Parts: sequence; structure tokens; C-alpha cells
Amino acid sequence: MKFFDPTGETHGLPTYPRKLAPEGLATRRQLRAKGLRPGGQDVVAQILWHGRRDPLTRTRPVRAAYLYRIDLALPVRPMTPGRWRAVAAMMRARRTCPLCAVTYTYVIPASLGCCPGCADSPATLTA
Repeated sequence: MKFFDPTGETHGLPTYPRKLAPEGLATRRQLRAKGLRPGGQDVVAQILWHGRRDPLTRTRPVRAAYLYRIDLALPVRPMTPGRWRAVAAMMRARRTCPLCAVTYTYVIPASLGCCPGCADSPATLTA
């Protein structure tokens, strides 16, 4: 197997192919699903696999997912009222058009930089 290197001689870290990581190790997403976070611990291993082929270069990039020890993981910090306010303010800024200052119920596309109505207006196109 190409990415099987449990000693870390080839890749620097113990490396495993997809779905063959040992018990007791988890990715950040897996830790989060269990209500845990890495808690400052270092990466102990990695999973490597080939990603999708790029249509322009015709190459398959190597993707990586880092593994952490579950027994050293800490519980996720609870959301405080201040953190809820900060998240609400960030989301409000992403929903507010910088040109017309209207707050929408959806996040404004970053590709446009403004709401679709302002992006389609003739004044915006000529500026």
C-alpha cells in the first residue's frame, strides 16, 4: 500500500491510508462530532490519499488529514453569551451589502462583493 508507513520513515509522521487509522486516533471533525477538541496537542499521525484529478494539469493531488489522540482531547468550550454576540455580528456583516447597506436573510456572495441587485445595476457596471 502506497501510504502505509506506521513508523514514519518515509513521510515523517506515522502515515496510514484512508479507513486504516488505528483505534484511539481521530481527525478534528471526528473529535468535534464527539464533543471534543485537540486541546493543544501535537499531531501524532496522518492519513494520506489521492484527491480528484485536476482537469487542467491531469494530476491527482495528495490530500492529508491529521490525527490526534482521543484520550488527550479536551471537551469543546461552551458558547458564552459574548461569543454568541460575536458570531451574530460576523454573520450580520456577511449579510449586509456594502453598497446599499441592506441586510439580507442570506450571505452575500463573495464573488460579487455586493448584493445581486447592486451587482446587476448599470451604475455598478460602469464604475
